[in-house]
Parts: sequence; structure tokens; C-alpha cells
Amino acid sequence: MSDDIGSLDEGASPVEKFREFLVTKRQRLTREREIIVEEVFSSHEHFEPDDLIDRLSNRHDSRRVSRSSVYRTLALMEEAGLLRKVARPNGREVYEHDYGYPQHDHLICDQCGMLIEFHNEEIASIVERIASEHAFLRKSHRLEVYGTCADCRRPKQRRPRKLDLI
Repeated sequence: MSDDIGSLDEGASPVEKFREFLVTKRQRLTREREIIVEEVFSSHEHFEPDDLIDRLSNRHDSRRVSRSSVYRTLALMEEAGLLRKVARPNGREVYEHDYGYPQHDHLICDQCGMLIEFHNEEIASIVERIASEHAFLRKSHRLEVYGTCADCRRPKQRRPRKLDLI
């Protein structure tokens, strides 16, 4: 699903960053929220909320995590800058890590929805130069290229009809 673009930068842990964010909102890091953050950052895969709920249901310490808590916590994590959404051609969005991972972009197949992550220094340089030309203070960039993957472009194998076998 994703190319090797790098790994988590070991500064403050996602849980610590989320705790700091929640303090600014006068909220606290409950055990439910902590479990959700830990599970989200246990792998670097794109996921839908229902995927996360399924993963949480298999954990021994997550019996208290409710569906509504997952959705509320994901929204807070997105607001905190830990996650971001990536649009899929089927109208559904998936989440990905936005904290601790290198800047990267996506190729998205508009037929099967496959996501390919890639990093390209030339693109980053072009974005930086354009921002500078316009005296624009750039925080980040997002590039999503939609098209058709190699698997979906392959000709479909046709099964021979009975008359062709005679």
C-alpha cells in the first residue's frame, strides 16, 4: 500500500503530543483516548474509522472504547495535527499519520482506490520556490495525483466461450 518513505521521528511521542494538545482545549487524555492513539500509531497504514474500530476490538485493553469515542478522538487528532485525511475516488476518506513522518505525496488509483506514497525532492523544491516567489509562508503541501494503476490498466483475461473450444 505504501512505499518506504521513512519512519517515525522519535521526538515527543504521539500520545505526549496529543496530551499537550488536549491541555490547550481544557480536556484530558483519558485511557480510551490513549488506547486509540496507541493503536493508530502502531502501524503506518492508511485506515478508515471502521478499520480502527475492528483493530481495537481485538485488543485486550480496549473493551471500553466506544465507536463514538473513536470518531471524536480521530477528529481531535486531526485538529491536533497528528492525522490528516486523504480523499479516495469512491468518496470515502482514509486517515494517515501527519505527525512524525516525512512529507510525502500520493498517487491514487481512481478505479481500485490504491494509494501509493512517494517523496520527491524536486516537487518539494518547486513548491518552496513558488511559495517564496509569492512571499507565501508555507506550512506544508499536499499533492494527490489521480489516475489508473498498472493492475487496473492490464487487459482483463477473457474466459474462452464454449464455442471457441470446439
